[in-house]
Amino acid sequence: MRYFRLSEPLLPYFTSLYLFDITVPPGERITDCLFPEWAALRFRPGTPFRAALGREPLRPTWPFGVTGPTSHVLHFDTVSCCAWGLGLQPAGWARFIDAPAGDFANRLFDGMTDPVFAPFAPLLDIVSAPGHTADQTAARITAHLERLPLGRHAKKAEQVAAVHAALRDPATANVCQIAERVGISTRTLERICARWFGFPAKQELRRQRFLRSMARFMMSGYRSWSEALDERYYDQAQFVRDFRAFMHMTPSEYAEMPHPVMHQIMAQRLVDQGVVSGAKLQELKDVAEPGGAAPRK
Repeated sequence: MRYFRLSEPLLPYFTSLYLFDITVPPGERITDCLFPEWAALRFRPGTPFRAALGREPLRPTWPFGVTGPTSHVLHFDTVSCCAWGLGLQPAGWARFIDAPAGDFANRLFDGMTDPVFAPFAPLLDIVSAPGHTADQTAARITAHLERLPLGRHAKKAEQVAAVHAALRDPATANVCQIAERVGISTRTLERICARWFGFPAKQELRRQRFLRSMARFMMSGYRSWSEALDERYYDQAQFVRDFRAFMHMTPSEYAEMPHPVMHQIMAQRLVDQGVVSGAKLQELKDVAEPGGAAPRK
Protein backbone atom coordinates (compact mmCIF):
# COMPACT_ATOMS: atom_id res chain seq x y z
CA MET A 1 0.00 0.00 0.00
CA ARG A 2 1.35 3.42 -0.98
CA TYR A 3 -0.04 6.89 -0.39
CA PHE A 4 0.84 9.95 -2.42
CA ARG A 5 0.38 13.53 -1.23
CA LEU A 6 -1.39 15.71 -3.74
CA SER A 7 -0.26 19.28 -4.38
CA GLU A 8 -1.26 21.89 -1.81
CA PRO A 9 -4.04 23.50 -3.91
CA LEU A 10 -5.81 20.12 -4.21
CA LEU A 11 -5.79 19.15 -0.52
CA PRO A 12 -9.11 20.83 0.44
CA TYR A 13 -10.92 18.88 -2.29
CA PHE A 14 -9.55 15.34 -2.27
CA THR A 15 -8.48 12.77 0.29
CA SER A 16 -5.30 10.72 -0.14
CA LEU A 17 -4.30 9.34 -3.50
CA TYR A 18 -3.39 5.71 -2.96
CA LEU A 19 -2.12 2.68 -4.83
CA PHE A 20 -2.65 -0.83 -3.57
CA ASP A 21 -1.16 -4.02 -4.94
CA ILE A 22 -2.88 -7.24 -3.84
CA THR A 23 -1.62 -10.73 -4.60
CA VAL A 24 -3.68 -13.84 -3.82
CA PRO A 25 -3.27 -17.45 -4.97
CA PRO A 26 -4.71 -18.26 -8.43
CA GLY A 27 -8.42 -18.97 -8.32
CA GLU A 28 -8.91 -17.33 -4.93
CA ARG A 29 -10.37 -14.00 -3.82
CA ILE A 30 -9.95 -11.94 -0.67
CA THR A 31 -12.90 -10.26 1.03
CA ASP A 32 -13.12 -7.20 3.26
CA CYS A 33 -15.36 -4.22 3.98
CA LEU A 34 -15.06 -0.43 4.20
CA PHE A 35 -16.63 1.95 6.68
CA PRO A 36 -18.96 4.74 5.51
CA GLU A 37 -16.97 7.43 3.72
CA TRP A 38 -17.10 10.35 1.32
CA ALA A 39 -17.38 9.75 -2.42
CA ALA A 40 -14.58 7.61 -3.84
CA LEU A 41 -13.09 7.16 -7.32
CA ARG A 42 -11.33 3.86 -8.03
CA PHE A 43 -9.37 2.93 -11.14
CA ARG A 44 -8.69 -0.71 -11.79
CA PRO A 45 -7.43 -1.93 -15.16
CA GLY A 46 -8.24 -5.59 -15.69
CA THR A 47 -10.68 -7.73 -13.74
CA PRO A 48 -12.91 -5.41 -11.68
CA PHE A 49 -13.74 -5.71 -8.02
CA ARG A 50 -17.01 -7.12 -6.86
CA ALA A 51 -18.75 -4.83 -4.38
CA ALA A 52 -22.03 -4.21 -2.60
CA LEU A 53 -23.42 -1.70 -0.13
CA GLY A 54 -25.19 -2.87 3.01
CA ARG A 55 -26.88 -6.23 2.57
CA GLU A 56 -26.90 -6.22 -1.24
CA PRO A 57 -25.22 -9.16 -3.04
CA LEU A 58 -21.74 -8.67 -4.46
CA ARG A 59 -21.72 -7.61 -8.12
CA PRO A 60 -18.92 -6.81 -10.58
CA THR A 61 -17.96 -3.13 -10.69
CA TRP A 62 -16.12 -1.26 -13.45
CA PRO A 63 -12.56 -0.26 -14.39
CA PHE A 64 -13.49 3.29 -13.30
CA GLY A 65 -15.86 2.74 -10.39
CA VAL A 66 -17.48 5.52 -8.39
CA THR A 67 -18.96 5.14 -4.94
CA GLY A 68 -21.16 8.02 -3.85
CA PRO A 69 -21.11 9.27 -0.24
CA THR A 70 -22.04 6.32 1.95
CA SER A 71 -23.78 5.71 5.24
CA HIS A 72 -23.54 1.91 4.92
CA VAL A 73 -20.73 -0.62 4.91
CA LEU A 74 -19.20 -1.40 1.51
CA HIS A 75 -18.35 -5.09 1.08
CA PHE A 76 -15.92 -6.10 -1.66
CA ASP A 77 -13.81 -8.96 -2.89
CA THR A 78 -11.07 -9.19 -5.47
CA VAL A 79 -8.50 -11.38 -7.15
CA SER A 80 -4.89 -10.21 -7.48
CA CYS A 81 -4.89 -6.61 -8.63
CA CYS A 82 -3.16 -3.28 -8.80
CA ALA A 83 -5.51 -0.32 -8.41
CA TRP A 84 -5.56 3.40 -7.67
CA GLY A 85 -8.06 5.24 -5.51
CA LEU A 86 -8.95 8.81 -4.62
CA GLY A 87 -11.55 10.24 -2.26
CA LEU A 88 -13.64 13.29 -3.16
CA GLN A 89 -14.36 15.51 -0.17
CA PRO A 90 -17.57 17.60 0.06
CA ALA A 91 -15.71 20.77 -0.96
CA GLY A 92 -14.38 18.85 -3.97
CA TRP A 93 -17.91 17.82 -4.89
CA ALA A 94 -18.96 21.47 -4.77
CA ARG A 95 -15.95 22.55 -6.82
CA PHE A 96 -16.05 19.93 -9.58
CA ILE A 97 -19.38 18.05 -9.68
CA ASP A 98 -22.50 19.67 -11.18
CA ALA A 99 -25.02 17.35 -9.55
CA PRO A 100 -26.44 16.91 -6.02
CA ALA A 101 -24.42 14.52 -3.88
CA GLY A 102 -27.69 13.22 -2.46
CA ASP A 103 -28.55 11.75 -5.87
CA PHE A 104 -25.45 9.53 -5.64
CA ALA A 105 -25.56 8.66 -1.93
CA ASN A 106 -25.26 4.94 -1.10
CA ARG A 107 -24.92 3.98 -4.77
CA LEU A 108 -22.23 2.56 -7.08
CA PHE A 109 -21.67 3.92 -10.60
CA ASP A 110 -19.71 3.35 -13.77
CA GLY A 111 -17.58 6.48 -13.99
CA MET A 112 -16.99 6.01 -17.73
CA THR A 113 -20.68 6.22 -18.65
CA ASP A 114 -21.98 8.82 -16.18
CA PRO A 115 -21.30 12.29 -17.65
CA VAL A 116 -21.06 13.84 -14.18
CA PHE A 117 -17.71 12.11 -13.69
CA ALA A 118 -16.37 12.67 -17.21
CA PRO A 119 -13.64 15.09 -15.96
CA PHE A 120 -12.07 12.19 -14.05
CA ALA A 121 -12.37 9.55 -16.80
CA PRO A 122 -8.89 10.29 -18.28
CA LEU A 123 -7.35 9.05 -15.03
CA LEU A 124 -8.11 5.49 -16.11
CA ASP A 125 -5.84 5.91 -19.15
CA ILE A 126 -3.18 7.48 -16.94
CA VAL A 127 -3.06 4.55 -14.51
CA SER A 128 -3.25 2.03 -17.38
CA ALA A 129 -0.38 3.50 -19.37
CA PRO A 130 2.71 1.23 -19.41
CA GLY A 131 6.26 2.31 -18.73
CA HIS A 132 5.66 4.64 -15.76
CA THR A 133 6.72 4.26 -12.16
CA ALA A 134 4.16 4.75 -9.39
CA ASP A 135 5.64 8.15 -8.58
CA GLN A 136 5.40 9.22 -12.22
CA THR A 137 1.78 8.05 -12.41
CA ALA A 138 0.92 9.93 -9.22
CA ALA A 139 2.50 13.08 -10.67
CA ARG A 140 0.45 12.71 -13.86
CA ILE A 141 -2.73 12.23 -11.82
CA THR A 142 -1.95 15.35 -9.81
CA ALA A 143 -1.31 17.36 -12.97
CA HIS A 144 -4.65 16.27 -14.43
CA LEU A 145 -6.54 17.18 -11.25
CA GLU A 146 -4.92 20.62 -11.23
CA ARG A 147 -6.27 21.23 -14.75
CA LEU A 148 -9.87 20.23 -13.99
CA PRO A 149 -12.51 22.79 -15.01
CA LEU A 150 -14.51 24.31 -12.18
CA GLY A 151 -18.16 23.40 -11.77
CA ARG A 152 -21.00 25.91 -11.75
CA HIS A 153 -21.07 26.01 -7.96
CA ALA A 154 -17.33 26.18 -7.33
CA LYS A 155 -17.73 29.40 -5.31
CA LYS A 156 -19.66 27.39 -2.70
CA ALA A 157 -16.62 25.23 -1.94
CA GLU A 158 -15.32 27.57 0.78
CA GLN A 159 -18.64 27.55 2.65
CA VAL A 160 -18.89 23.77 2.25
CA ALA A 161 -15.38 23.43 3.70
CA ALA A 162 -16.43 25.53 6.71
CA VAL A 163 -19.40 23.24 7.34
CA HIS A 164 -17.11 20.24 6.97
CA ALA A 165 -14.66 21.64 9.53
CA ALA A 166 -17.47 22.20 12.04
CA LEU A 167 -18.81 18.71 11.42
CA ARG A 168 -15.41 17.13 12.03
CA ASP A 169 -14.86 18.98 15.33
CA PRO A 170 -15.48 16.55 18.25
CA ALA A 171 -16.78 19.51 20.28
CA THR A 172 -19.73 19.91 17.90
CA ALA A 173 -22.73 18.37 19.62
CA ASN A 174 -25.68 19.25 17.39
CA VAL A 175 -26.84 20.76 14.12
CA CYS A 176 -27.49 24.19 15.62
CA GLN A 177 -23.85 24.49 16.66
CA ILE A 178 -22.71 23.83 13.09
CA ALA A 179 -25.04 26.53 11.75
CA GLU A 180 -23.93 29.03 14.39
CA ARG A 181 -20.25 28.37 13.75
CA VAL A 182 -20.61 28.87 9.99
CA GLY A 183 -23.03 31.80 10.34
CA ILE A 184 -25.97 30.31 8.46
CA SER A 185 -29.48 29.16 9.31
CA THR A 186 -30.23 25.51 10.02
CA ARG A 187 -32.40 25.47 6.91
CA THR A 188 -29.47 26.64 4.78
CA LEU A 189 -27.25 24.08 6.48
CA GLU A 190 -29.61 21.27 5.52
CA ARG A 191 -29.62 22.43 1.89
CA ILE A 192 -25.81 22.48 1.88
CA CYS A 193 -25.57 19.00 3.38
CA ALA A 194 -28.10 17.51 0.96
CA ARG A 195 -26.45 19.19 -2.04
CA TRP A 196 -22.76 18.52 -1.33
CA PHE A 197 -22.49 16.05 1.54
CA GLY A 198 -25.21 13.61 0.52
CA PHE A 199 -27.03 13.27 3.85
CA PRO A 200 -28.83 15.43 6.44
CA ALA A 201 -26.57 17.22 8.91
CA LYS A 202 -27.81 15.13 11.86
CA GLN A 203 -26.89 11.91 10.06
CA GLU A 204 -23.45 13.30 9.20
CA LEU A 205 -22.88 14.04 12.90
CA ARG A 206 -23.91 10.48 13.78
CA ARG A 207 -21.46 9.10 11.25
CA GLN A 208 -18.59 11.19 12.60
CA ARG A 209 -19.38 10.11 16.16
CA PHE A 210 -19.39 6.48 15.06
CA LEU A 211 -16.10 6.78 13.15
CA ARG A 212 -14.39 8.51 16.07
CA SER A 213 -15.31 5.51 18.21
CA MET A 214 -13.86 3.17 15.57
CA ALA A 215 -10.61 5.18 15.64
CA ARG A 216 -10.39 4.88 19.42
CA PHE A 217 -11.02 1.15 19.19
CA MET A 218 -8.08 0.83 16.82
CA MET A 219 -5.84 2.94 19.03
CA SER A 220 -6.76 0.80 22.03
CA GLY A 221 -5.22 -2.19 20.27
CA TYR A 222 -8.61 -3.75 19.50
CA ARG A 223 -9.15 -4.41 23.21
CA SER A 224 -12.53 -3.01 24.22
CA TRP A 225 -15.48 -1.41 22.44
CA SER A 226 -16.83 0.08 25.67
CA GLU A 227 -13.58 1.94 26.35
CA ALA A 228 -13.53 3.32 22.81
CA LEU A 229 -16.93 5.02 22.82
CA ASP A 230 -17.04 8.68 21.83
CA GLU A 231 -18.21 10.96 24.64
CA ARG A 232 -21.24 11.90 22.54
CA TYR A 233 -22.70 8.42 23.06
CA TYR A 234 -25.12 8.05 25.97
CA ASP A 235 -24.24 4.40 26.49
CA GLN A 236 -22.94 1.30 24.73
CA ALA A 237 -26.44 0.32 23.56
CA GLN A 238 -26.67 3.52 21.51
CA PHE A 239 -23.31 2.75 19.91
CA VAL A 240 -24.41 -0.80 19.05
CA ARG A 241 -27.54 0.61 17.37
CA ASP A 242 -25.40 2.97 15.29
CA PHE A 243 -23.00 0.14 14.46
CA ARG A 244 -25.86 -2.00 13.17
CA ALA A 245 -27.27 0.92 11.17
CA PHE A 246 -23.95 1.77 9.47
CA MET A 247 -22.29 -1.64 9.24
CA HIS A 248 -25.25 -4.08 9.10
CA MET A 249 -23.56 -6.28 11.69
CA THR A 250 -22.72 -6.19 15.40
CA PRO A 251 -19.40 -4.91 16.77
CA SER A 252 -18.50 -8.47 17.78
CA GLU A 253 -19.21 -9.79 14.29
CA TYR A 254 -16.98 -7.11 12.78
CA ALA A 255 -14.15 -7.75 15.26
CA GLU A 256 -14.18 -11.47 14.47
CA MET A 257 -13.89 -10.95 10.69
CA PRO A 258 -10.51 -11.01 8.95
CA HIS A 259 -9.56 -7.63 7.48
CA PRO A 260 -6.61 -8.25 5.14
CA VAL A 261 -7.06 -4.96 3.27
CA MET A 262 -8.42 -2.70 5.99
CA HIS A 263 -5.50 -3.53 8.28
CA GLN A 264 -3.31 -1.82 5.70
CA ILE A 265 -5.43 1.23 4.91
CA MET A 266 -7.55 1.97 7.97
CA ALA A 267 -5.21 4.49 9.59
CA GLN A 268 -5.12 6.77 6.56
CA ARG A 269 -8.86 6.40 5.98
CA LEU A 270 -9.65 7.61 9.47
CA VAL A 271 -7.44 10.65 8.90
CA ASP A 272 -9.15 11.29 5.54
CA GLN A 273 -12.57 11.14 7.19
CA GLY A 274 -11.48 13.70 9.77
CA VAL A 275 -11.95 11.46 12.80
CA VAL A 276 -8.32 11.44 13.93
CA SER A 277 -5.54 13.97 13.44
CA GLY A 278 -2.59 13.45 11.15
CA ALA A 279 -0.33 13.47 14.22
CA LYS A 280 -1.91 10.16 15.26
CA LEU A 281 -1.43 8.51 11.87
CA GLN A 282 1.73 6.58 12.74
CA GLU A 283 0.21 5.40 16.00
CA LEU A 284 -2.80 4.08 14.11
CA LYS A 285 -0.57 2.31 11.60
CA ASP A 286 1.39 0.64 14.39
CA VAL A 287 -1.81 -0.63 16.00
CA ALA A 288 -3.35 -1.77 12.72
CA GLU A 289 -0.42 -3.94 11.61
CA PRO A 290 -1.43 -7.57 10.98
CA GLY A 291 -0.27 -10.03 13.57
CA GLY A 292 -1.24 -7.87 16.54
CA ALA A 293 -3.37 -8.92 19.46
CA ALA A 294 -6.59 -10.71 18.60
CA PRO A 295 -9.63 -8.40 18.77
CA ARG A 296 -11.90 -8.73 21.76
CA LYS A 297 -15.69 -8.44 21.72
